[in-house]
Amino acid sequence: MHNEINTRLGIGLMILTTFIFAMQDGISRHLAGEYNVLMVIMIRYWFFAAFVITIAGRKAGGLRAAARTTQPILQSFRALLLVTEICVMVLGFTLLGLIESHAVFTAYPLLIAALSGPVLGERVGWRRWAAIGVGFIGVMIILQPGFGVFRVEAVVPLLAAFMFALYGLLTRYAARRDNAATSFFWTGIVGAIGMTAAGAWFWEPMTGPDWGWMGLLCITGALGHWTLIKCYEVAEASSVQPFAYLQLVFGSMLGLTVFGEVIRTNVAIGAGLIVGAGLFTLWRERQNA
Repeated sequence: MHNEINTRLGIGLMILTTFIFAMQDGISRHLAGEYNVLMVIMIRYWFFAAFVITIAGRKAGGLRAAARTTQPILQSFRALLLVTEICVMVLGFTLLGLIESHAVFTAYPLLIAALSGPVLGERVGWRRWAAIGVGFIGVMIILQPGFGVFRVEAVVPLLAAFMFALYGLLTRYAARRDNAATSFFWTGIVGAIGMTAAGAWFWEPMTGPDWGWMGLLCITGALGHWTLIKCYEVAEASSVQPFAYLQLVFGSMLGLTVFGEVIRTNVAIGAGLIVGAGLFTLWRERQNA
């Protein structure tokens, strides 16, 4: 019974996490529309780094234990990959809007499945390859490369999805020798250093209300990571992962209501195929496990 309660709590936490991240995406879209993307992400990462240091400082062994790793190059690369992916994705929001960006980005679990062979040496069976193929067709339906003008902007969230998939795989790879606290610490600290080096050149004065939004962005960023970590602590990843797709739903609702976006038919069909293929891939992983 104990496990069931945990799974329920885990699912609840995952739904909360996707809602928080969708809100964060909406705020990012607003701020990046007004200010330089690099500056917005830089300030967010300062807060994230402070949050990471606070959490590490409270644990046994403190900062030294959290920072200890035998694979600093891998950990640094992971952190820089994630922060670059966030910049690319937020750029996508400003170019394409929340709905289409999320619809394309939803393909990242399929990319993880496809890349897990070459990166982690895992075996990917024909059923999962078929699901990956279906998901790819979904991406093509959204991007519509054959219909009139192919929009180059549409490649932006696809690039973000690819980077996030690679980040996910490298995190799994790093976990063979480092615990989650160490990976989290490096993600925040190296990400903040990298973002400061890039973003400091693009500082712009912000208005009072936008500082309020910026504060909210920082809080949602830290809170979302915290709820996600807690989610994986109380439940198995395979049982909560399907609910991660709700970020597409929440993001779309925000795009429709706040930003006046529309859901085009091809985007709805393509996203449906991607989500269906992703859920099938998760189900196969559970069967194999």
